[in-house]
Amino acid sequence: MNYLLDTHIFLWVLSNPEKLSKKAAAAIQNPAHAVFVSAVTSVEITIKQSLGKLHVPENLAAEIETRGFQHLPFTYRHGERMRQLPPHHQDPFDRMLLAQTLEESLTLITHDKKMRLYPVKLMIV
Repeated sequence: MNYLLDTHIFLWVLSNPEKLSKKAAAAIQNPAHAVFVSAVTSVEITIKQSLGKLHVPENLAAEIETRGFQHLPFTYRHGERMRQLPPHHQDPFDRMLLAQTLEESLTLITHDKKMRLYPVKLMIV
């Protein structure tokens, strides 16, 4: 199975791994699984940092590689997929991650129970 980390899950992996469920931690650490971090996460973190809402290390791209995760670019195809999503959730970053999850046939690891409103594979932490 292949996973996409929601932004807060990626941040928990880096600084608060104890917040992860045992199931999520095992899935993320299992080398048989591909774990992706979206370019969307980079944009969300950067915006929240610039607003003073978040403090994170500057080397997050290196952390992705160090931990064996894979970068997932946001493509036009993903943007097109967003159009098909029902308007249950107004957060544009979450909608982009949902579109990527669907388009790439991934399982989204998240703590956001609102994601259950969408027809995506989820692991709720």
